[in-house]
Amino acid sequence: MYESSDLRKGLKIEIDGDPYVVVQFEFVKPGKGQALYKCRLKNMITGAQFDKTYRSGEKFNEANLEEVEMEYLYFDGNAYCFMNSSNYEQDFLSEEQVGEAKAFLKENTVCNVLMFEKKALDVSLPNFVELTITEAEPWAKGDTAAGSTKPATLETGHVVQVPPFVNEGEKIRIDTRTGQYVERVK
Repeated sequence: MYESSDLRKGLKIEIDGDPYVVVQFEFVKPGKGQALYKCRLKNMITGAQFDKTYRSGEKFNEANLEEVEMEYLYFDGNAYCFMNSSNYEQDFLSEEQVGEAKAFLKENTVCNVLMFEKKALDVSLPNFVELTITEAEPWAKGDTAAGSTKPATLETGHVVQVPPFVNEGEKIRIDTRTGQYVERVK
């Protein structure tokens, strides 16, 4: 059980049977009266957002969320299919639920899927993934301007900036939190 003083950005609470995440948070202490906690809440199922103000001392239930290790199998044109590694059950997530993770999601990637009452809500990738470059311009020898990069297309179709010495067909490591090149993989 949370109190209004526990509210902060990223906190997941349950309101009227639905899980919500605090997107924005502001503490206001007027000169007179009780402290106020202004929040922007996002429904984790529908994606709807709204503003709500709480007074100090109000209580909230903790959202009954569970993270399950799942393996990404395929994209069928409408939804992304994930398989639970322990019981082999499959769950489907929409493009909105997968979000920016689709840029680094390749088949057989093991991810953590956030579940609420046995319903998949969100996916989080490992911090680093290894992907193959499918398209990149060749490096012109002598082109060594400091800090120079070139665009490279990954096997997932995402374009990332890489150093000029990285070539087509090579495997690279990408930081999924920032979306940036980290290093070449041997």
